Amino acid sequence: MGGYARRSVSSPGPGDLRGPQLARGAIGRRAFLAAAGLGVAGLAGCGRSGGATAPITTATYVPKSYDDLYPGIQTFMDTLATTSGGRLTCDMYDAGTLLGAEQLLPGLLLGVADVMFQTSSYVSSSFPILGAMELPFGAEDYARQRRAINPDGPLFTLVNEQLAAQGVRLLGGMPCTFEYIWTIGRPVLRPEDVRGLRIRVAGEIEGETVKALGGAPVFMGSSEVFEALERGTIDGLMSYLGTVVSRDLQEIVRYGTRAHFGAYTVDAYCRSDWYAAQPPELRAALDEAGRALYRDGTEVMVGVHEGDYLAQVLEGGVELVEPDGAELAAFRAAVEPVYGRWEHLIGDPGVADRAVALINEA
Repeated sequence: MGGYARRSVSSPGPGDLRGPQLARGAIGRRAFLAAAGLGVAGLAGCGRSGGATAPITTATYVPKSYDDLYPGIQTFMDTLATTSGGRLTCDMYDAGTLLGAEQLLPGLLLGVADVMFQTSSYVSSSFPILGAMELPFGAEDYARQRRAINPDGPLFTLVNEQLAAQGVRLLGGMPCTFEYIWTIGRPVLRPEDVRGLRIRVAGEIEGETVKALGGAPVFMGSSEVFEALERGTIDGLMSYLGTVVSRDLQEIVRYGTRAHFGAYTVDAYCRSDWYAAQPPELRAALDEAGRALYRDGTEVMVGVHEGDYLAQVLEGGVELVEPDGAELAAFRAAVEPVYGRWEHLIGDPGVADRAVALINEA
């Protein structure tokens, strides 16, 4: 993001990241609810298809305390209610009260929720096409990354073409500001500085990036990071600014390396068959809510980061360093293998090449 000097930042790493590889129909809806410790009573309206008017069940692990992310989610819900003329309103279960971060995808596929708001890093192992936005140095700047995920753009269409085969539709999303590497012992100025460090990550692509730099990725929920840093269980983390501030990590991390080590999105998803079963005017309302999430939600998030979160990190005494020239080129070269690993997950080089090209051209 433009305007940052040599200082520091962070991200909202959800839980144990590896999105569940649960195929639809693998277990029954009631069995899933029982296994997850959820009651069936009171959820009889979940997973409606056809012209259901309201309310629809929506779920996220994100709590309202995420000042950068939750306003976008609220904007989606408000826009949906308005543009549908009140026919689609949201019965929201946030902060994991219905489905925890690792339960959101299987819960959506089984009809426990109609719409979920989820971080791409949780589900990109299940839906590898989402990893296109998570690749290190995938865009020259945040503005391009932001343009690439426009719901009216070609990358969005490509993503939904890939997701359709797995029964899911992306409605819209907020591209989070780039992920930096945060450390407590020493600053990361070149790739060799990561060697041997235990770095907390929030997704598979992030883990591959840390490994490419010679570090050891550690998958853990964001709620565990402060204590892990304090005890020396990990040496740092890779995250966007929101996680640092929301978890008070500026009190313990001392350095942040500002470079595009990764990125992810916070998105609204529904089942593709549920979406297709809605009448045209309600599909249009869902699409418009997705645009509002992308447009207005992202704008709020960026404003919070630049106007509030960054200041809190700097006031916490975190030193931001920014590699350039030969240092930046060394980081880019070191993470190049991550692209090959992601292409292997995609399984179709043509699709992978097209996704990367669409980001570069945005």
